Amino acid sequence: MRIVRALMSNASSMRKHIDYYSRFSPSPLSMKQFLDFGSGENACERTSLTFLRQELPVRLANITKKIKLLPDPLLETPSVRLVQSWYMQSLQDIMEFKEKDADDEKIRNRHNDVIPTMAQGAVEYKETYVQGDLWPRGLWTKNVQYFLDRFYMSRISIRMLLNQHTLLFGGKVRVNPAHPKQIGSIDPHCTVTEVVRGKYAYENARNLCDRYYMNSPELVLEEFNGKFHYDGKPVTVGYVPSHLYHMVFELFKNAMRATMELYEDSMDYPPVHALVALGSEDLTVKVQLLYSAASHLTTLIWLETPPPPTQPSGESFHFITRSQHTILIAGYGYGLPISRLYARYFQGDLKLYSLEGYGTDAGIYALSMEYIEKLPVYNKSAWKHYKTMREADDWCIPSKEPKDMTTFRSF
Repeated sequence: MRIVRALMSNASSMRKHIDYYSRFSPSPLSMKQFLDFGSGENACERTSLTFLRQELPVRLANITKKIKLLPDPLLETPSVRLVQSWYMQSLQDIMEFKEKDADDEKIRNRHNDVIPTMAQGAVEYKETYVQGDLWPRGLWTKNVQYFLDRFYMSRISIRMLLNQHTLLFGGKVRVNPAHPKQIGSIDPHCTVTEVVRGKYAYENARNLCDRYYMNSPELVLEEFNGKFHYDGKPVTVGYVPSHLYHMVFELFKNAMRATMELYEDSMDYPPVHALVALGSEDLTVKVQLLYSAASHLTTLIWLETPPPPTQPSGESFHFITRSQHTILIAGYGYGLPISRLYARYFQGDLKLYSLEGYGTDAGIYALSMEYIEKLPVYNKSAWKHYKTMREADDWCIPSKEPKDMTTFRSF
């Protein structure tokens, strides 16, 4: 009986914490603020902890409130309930460690599988309620799209805060030997072509392509530095290399898959074209894909491809053999949509421009370091987005137009 009372008391306490902290809006930071705080004498572990103890409960409570706005059948799926429990536990951990250091690493690792687990919940819900016409398809798509955009953007922001603190103060050595110039997870002078080509995005995508198709296209990479007036200096920007890597890696995977499947058994594959261009401040990375079907790449709902039987953990990547019918090179349906959120996190974007019969240009746009985090905020009126998002029926429907032109009256 005491255990039951303790659990009820704990649940009541957590509800109060969530209600309290969800009244506040998150405090977005710019990349410049992250850099200024983490460099030199400004880096203070105690100040960082104080900020995290104030800010993390707000961001966690906001996203927990958003989860509770989902339709009950979706909330009741085992996968979504598991994700919800992770956020509740993390908030509880922070509350319990008000007087001493919380285990930031444990909190961060707890959420490694949020993306595939939430994907599984969405698939379970779709299979039960959408395919059975218990929930309108158009409404499902818009509502879940709206939620997932905000949910995953919040996740990116929370991991950014935890990563910065852990990398700056998590160990005795303040400098990461592998990336000595980085301040936390941010490189003030990130050489873009090294991330794009080097040992990172292109090479990793090419390795996957080679393992599946036994061949891969070359890369033609152009670089334009308009900031330094054509003096040959490589393009460098202040950015989060891991975010840039994730975006470009996903684009290369799609570009290579399109090329290999379009040319099939040909031994002469056209190269993948990429362009890195820097203006006075803003960066653009463009990758050309050899097909024009861009619409299915931009939705943040994996309705067509369910998560694999063995889900990848966090941002790590695992190759699955062709005989298992699910392979990484084909994607799980959320690589590019998540990439788009990484781009939008600091007010940039990832856009696809499709030319029918020719191909698709994918552009990543990263803005200057002055731009702040793009953060969702809980709003009580948000529940309306989960009830109705239908367009007004004030447009012509082709199937209802008269087939006989003689029925038109003269004006």
